Amino acid sequence: MGLGKNFLFLTQTYPRFAGDTSGPFIRELARGLVRGGDRVTVLTPHAPDVRQHWDDDSVSVRSFRYAPESWELIGYSRSLQADETMRAGAASVAPLYVLGALRAVRTELQRGVANRQPYDLLHAHWVVPNGLVASYFAKSLPVAVGLHGSDVFVAEKPLIRQWVGRSLRRASVLTGCSPELVDRVCALGFDPAYARVIPYGVDAEQFAPDPKRRGVWREQLGIPHHAPVMLSVGRMATKKGYQVLIAGLDRLMARHQEAHLILAGGGDRLEEFRRATAEWADRVHFPGAVGHDDLPDLFRTADLFVLPAVHDPKGNVDGLPNVILEAMASSLPVVATEISGIPLAIDDGVQGYLVPEKDPQAVNDALSRLLQDLPKARAMGAAGRRRTLEELSWDAVAARYRAAYDLVLVPS
Repeated sequence: MGLGKNFLFLTQTYPRFAGDTSGPFIRELARGLVRGGDRVTVLTPHAPDVRQHWDDDSVSVRSFRYAPESWELIGYSRSLQADETMRAGAASVAPLYVLGALRAVRTELQRGVANRQPYDLLHAHWVVPNGLVASYFAKSLPVAVGLHGSDVFVAEKPLIRQWVGRSLRRASVLTGCSPELVDRVCALGFDPAYARVIPYGVDAEQFAPDPKRRGVWREQLGIPHHAPVMLSVGRMATKKGYQVLIAGLDRLMARHQEAHLILAGGGDRLEEFRRATAEWADRVHFPGAVGHDDLPDLFRTADLFVLPAVHDPKGNVDGLPNVILEAMASSLPVVATEISGIPLAIDDGVQGYLVPEKDPQAVNDALSRLLQDLPKARAMGAAGRRRTLEELSWDAVAARYRAAYDLVLVPS
């Protein structure tokens, strides 16, 4: 298969500015494909701070309008409340989003033909709503559907699952960062022979350890230089599992009286979690949402990383959280739940510890083991960094996506 294919991405989130944490994995995948010799154009919905058209390191990005700005509630983590329920406004504007996305894709396909660079494949990221939109173009070119987490939870809802099933039968390729997500969507009507589980990648150069930067965040948060620090990064939503971590925190903090915990991120449950940890307000820190460019120094502050992710009461679950890969690249051992796509990155006892879902005692014990044996923790962190360098670079991940596309592309 020759290089130089022309790919169109339809996404509902894409980094809007330097340091934006909205969809960095979409940008890094697109950049990885471009470095491999392909061309990529990204269509993303308009939102505040989103330009009409810009070049992002040779990735062409175009935004599209679908409603008055005050009604633009889809994408950029605005459509779900606590990642559990669809916001009423987002549900009502969804038909307008679909129409706007249809127009944007049709216009871009026509532009490609007019410029004598027709698109070879359309990759719709998030099966709902973008997979539904992309299916209308399946007679014109191959369509890939990418799964990322909450979209699967929405796709399984009774009112739209039949519509999703019909759309999937028109698609050519299915990609997902978790075996569970892929299996759940295949059950709605996709041929597993054309489904591929591909973990996300990480920029191991950006998220590299740097002992000289260890004190940057410690000074901001008032953490002593010698204190062991546990870190987690993510939205304050049920599926991240912070309520599980907090449920076992009293015993952990009593056993390790010098340890500090940083829970970084915004979200609907932030104030609830802050109140639940008020007893340890001098040792549990909530810096709020942290820009992507500031994350490397935050990881350099810590000694270990924890993310006890869960299925929420409605079955919503993450695939493979990027922050786990960023922690590994930063040489941090990881304590995480043995669910969804997380075991693709973490081998229990090698790069960290995998624990049962919704088990505060297991999370507590795993963290305590690492805090009691920091040399072993550092060895696990080194193993995690080796894995990111050898297997999880964005160039390697982009090559796996390209191989998935090649299942249905016409040879050059």
